[in-house]
Amino acid sequence: MKSFQSVKISPEHAGQTVETYLKQVLQLSGRKIQKLTRQKGVFLNGRPVFLQKQLKLNDTLRVLVLQDVAYGVEPEPGAIEILYEDNCLLVVNKPPFQLVHPTGQTITGTLANYLAHYLAEQGILTTIRAVHRLDRETSGCVIFAKDSRSQTLLEQQLKDKTLTRSYQALIKGSINPPFGKIEAPIGPHPSFPNRRAINPQGEAAITHYRTIQSFSDATLLALTLETGRTHQIRVHLAHIGHPILGDRMYGIRTPLISRQALHANLVHFEHLENKQVVTVEAPLPADFTRLIHYCDTNQPE
Repeated sequence: MKSFQSVKISPEHAGQTVETYLKQVLQLSGRKIQKLTRQKGVFLNGRPVFLQKQLKLNDTLRVLVLQDVAYGVEPEPGAIEILYEDNCLLVVNKPPFQLVHPTGQTITGTLANYLAHYLAEQGILTTIRAVHRLDRETSGCVIFAKDSRSQTLLEQQLKDKTLTRSYQALIKGSINPPFGKIEAPIGPHPSFPNRRAINPQGEAAITHYRTIQSFSDATLLALTLETGRTHQIRVHLAHIGHPILGDRMYGIRTPLISRQALHANLVHFEHLENKQVVTVEAPLPADFTRLIHYCDTNQPE
């Protein structure tokens, strides 16, 4: 059975075209709008309407709610830690060494597979939509939208910087100054296609850091991003001579941890229904806390 969303046009939106209203107010993508027109899913005052029709005060616009028909991944039972959930989204704590979504030869065992099974058990059918990603070895918060409109709104929050992500990293050496900004463009690596590098012709990239704790030859940092380039934190820290401990791609191996010591510990976003600020925290995983403990207990006398 088809479901429709009905809205009454307020004074601030009178004069807009139907298409503008769908894009700017209902936050529908161009692809979704095309799908709605193909399915005759937009009505103005009870009649089918063209996208360029101008809206008037107190008009009633009815829009078909497009239903998902598949998860997009194979539901698979597996351990999943839900840190936060509401009608629009979930925040999941990704363990290290797990992919967010199937890619390449890996089509099972990902966070998305497990989340699809979790939702299926509740009778919820929705495409699995990761709002952002983490590297395989990076742990911490990942946000998933429960529907396409929520995904669009969250992606807009990312652009507007009302959705922010904070990280913790344990780096080699003592950083000076203890807080600051790393600003260097990032582009493809000239020799390795799966890596990134500082490149004057690359995309602008800005990382903010703050020292949490200093050790004899390591520093625990809090980091936030102004931009979201692939491997940004890892590339930037290596660029200034302080690679993340355990980062085999941009730093050096260490027997103390089998991955880069990078954890997405916090996300902040605006609740999509009540507009309140929501903060969700993911606790540090065991391997990261052991590494901090080692650094702390092996300080020189």
